[in-house]
Amino acid sequence: MIKQCCKSICRILVPVLLLFACNEASQAPKAVEMVSKPENLNKKTNENIAITMAFASEHNGKLNDSLIFNMLPVVKLWYTGLDSLRTWSDQERWLPMADSLYYFIRQSEKYGLFPSDYHFSHLDIIHHKLKTDSTAMLDAAMWARGDLLFTDAFMQIVKDIKLGRLEKDSVTLRKDSVITDSFYVALLKQVHSSKALTPLLEALEPHHEGYVELRGALKSFLDSMNRTKYTYLYYPFTDPADSLNFIKNLQTRLYEGGYISFNDRAADTAALTAAVKGYQKENDLKVDGKAGTMVVKSLNNNDQEKFKTIAINLDRYKQLPDTMPQRYLWVNIPAYQLRLWDTDTLKLESKIIVGQPQTRTPLLTSTLTNFIIFPQWTVPYSIIFKEMLPKIRENVAYLDKQNLMVVDKNDSIIDPHTINWFRLNKNYFPYLLKQREGDDNSLGVIKFNFRNKYSVYLHDTNARWLFSKTNRALSHGCVRVQQWDKLSKYLVKNDSLRYKPDTLAAWMKRKEKHTVNFSQKIPIFIRYITCEARDGRLVFFDDVYAEDKMSRQAWFSNKYNLLTL
Repeated sequence: MIKQCCKSICRILVPVLLLFACNEASQAPKAVEMVSKPENLNKKTNENIAITMAFASEHNGKLNDSLIFNMLPVVKLWYTGLDSLRTWSDQERWLPMADSLYYFIRQSEKYGLFPSDYHFSHLDIIHHKLKTDSTAMLDAAMWARGDLLFTDAFMQIVKDIKLGRLEKDSVTLRKDSVITDSFYVALLKQVHSSKALTPLLEALEPHHEGYVELRGALKSFLDSMNRTKYTYLYYPFTDPADSLNFIKNLQTRLYEGGYISFNDRAADTAALTAAVKGYQKENDLKVDGKAGTMVVKSLNNNDQEKFKTIAINLDRYKQLPDTMPQRYLWVNIPAYQLRLWDTDTLKLESKIIVGQPQTRTPLLTSTLTNFIIFPQWTVPYSIIFKEMLPKIRENVAYLDKQNLMVVDKNDSIIDPHTINWFRLNKNYFPYLLKQREGDDNSLGVIKFNFRNKYSVYLHDTNARWLFSKTNRALSHGCVRVQQWDKLSKYLVKNDSLRYKPDTLAAWMKRKEKHTVNFSQKIPIFIRYITCEARDGRLVFFDDVYAEDKMSRQAWFSNKYNLLTL
């Protein structure tokens, strides 16, 4: 008797909280439930919302094979607090905010989002049918599904616009990197009361100038975007078994581009080679018939993949704090560029050299504290063992050529010819290698210090000709700065009493070593942004550390744009 009563309550009582309290397994929601009297539509829709919500809760958010609620806990919290569950519609009509959310989802690519993440294919059908089909307008089950999908989509959009889709990492600086459930609910209540959806969602976006410019340039990209879906090629691969998949996908991709005439059977080596040569010739690549790194990179460089790159970089800005400091240094690794901002004004821009892929410049946030004029370079042990020790064993004169001296733990200089270099290794190396100060020092004439666990810094270089190269991922991890002189002068501009205008120049001329502490410390952000907007146009940089590739595979590999906007 008690069970039967509980079951009855679950079927007819509207609040979700009571429904969740029942012990009976929830009934599967109906695909269709037509009401004969329009005045009963609200009541039946509410019942269907409760039943559907309870069923999804018992199945980890899964309603069926094609419908899964992504934000189930927050959706449940929203409906638990309502007397009447219908949120986006009333009787036989959609509320204006439902139309607003539908069109926001449809146009969500403008925000670097994918409509498919927000149930667009289902909502497109439901929204249209319940606007145009007078018979369907009396289907309480369809109204309930639409209501739930709109609520789930809204919550997911809030999360993706505010926090992005990338995992929180070591450089995520947002204090609100996890949004409380009450935040979502409060925002939806605000949408209800204000009847304004888009402005409230856009207010969640970052205010960083790089984000604003990138999002602004995205519109023109979408206007001319080639929406053809091409097969993505994963390369390089380490497992030999993957080579067969690669060849198969390569043929498919060449077929999609019209470089091979068939894809219903495997192409032989000659046919594939000829197709690759045709692609290379048409795209100004070295014509050798080999599908190597450059060919794969070019084949993957289509508008679908460019959009994903834009989306990834928009999300990287969402890892920054809501408000940037008034003054800060922005180091962008893929752009090989340093920028100094002061009160939203670009004060300095410089080419930089960053770490090689095998000795990456780390992403970090810190504060410049001082700089050293005519610094002495102490060679890191990693460089000693990987690069220098084999050369020293071959010829001790290598040390003189590199202007290096050997010192012991007491900082006493040791004659390198008295050392048995073959006895030294990673476990036993009681010396330091230091490079003498001067123009030929690897650090150049200046070194900028900031605290970090990686022992990296900004500095000048004695190989200044390297700044003329296009690919400047050449260092062991530190950042070499072309405009070091302008940067040093800027850092002491507020310390004229301590450092007169000609002081630094005099020290430089006399080649004197000095540590210069400046009163106004300046934050430094070393980041990885592979797409920027410049003068309203998108500029893409090489994915030098394959960070985009990893993010794509982890979060964006199965996402695609709408065929049409």
